[in-house]
Amino acid sequence: MVSHAPSSRKSSLIIQFVENHFVDNYEPTIENTFHKSLKLGGQEYHLQVVDTAGQDEYSIIPQSYFMNINGYVLVYSVNSEKSFSVAKFVYQRLLDMKGQMDVPVVLVANKTDLRMERVVSYEDGKKLADSWKAPFIEASAKENSSVREIFEKVVQCISQQENGGTQTKTSCSLS
Repeated sequence: MVSHAPSSRKSSLIIQFVENHFVDNYEPTIENTFHKSLKLGGQEYHLQVVDTAGQDEYSIIPQSYFMNINGYVLVYSVNSEKSFSVAKFVYQRLLDMKGQMDVPVVLVANKTDLRMERVVSYEDGKKLADSWKAPFIEASAKENSSVREIFEKVVQCISQQENGGTQTKTSCSLS
C-alpha cells in the first residue's frame, strides 16, 4: 500500500515505477491497483501496488487498507509540513489497525526536485523514519530519482520480517 497526504504526488511515484514515465496531473479519486514484476537479488517478485485514495489527517482509513497487505510506503512532500504530519498520523493508524509494532514500512520524502520550496528537512524525515525503525528514502517522481529503490526497499523489509531475511514468497501486496 502506498499512502500519502494530499499533494504528495505518490501516484506519480507509482506510475513512474510501473510505467516508466512522469505524470504531473494524475489525481485518482478512488483506490487504484497496479501490477509490476521486480527482479531483486536474483529472484523475481510480482508486486501488487495499491494506490490509496487521497486522504487528509481526519479521514477514516478503510479497514481494507490493512488486510492482506505485506508492506507499506508512506509518502510525504518535502514542500508540505501538513503532508509530513499526515504521514505520522497514517503510521500511527497503521500500527493501531495491524495490532503490531513491527510493520514493513518505508518512509518516502517526495518532490526533492523542488529544492527552493522545501520546508521539511532531510534530517526531520530521517529522524522520523529512525524513530519507526524504518528505511528513509528521498525521491523525485519527476526526475525518476530513487523511485525503483523505494519498491526494492519495501520488498526487502517484507522479506526480512516474514522470513528472517530469507525470502521464499514471490508475490507482495503493497499499499
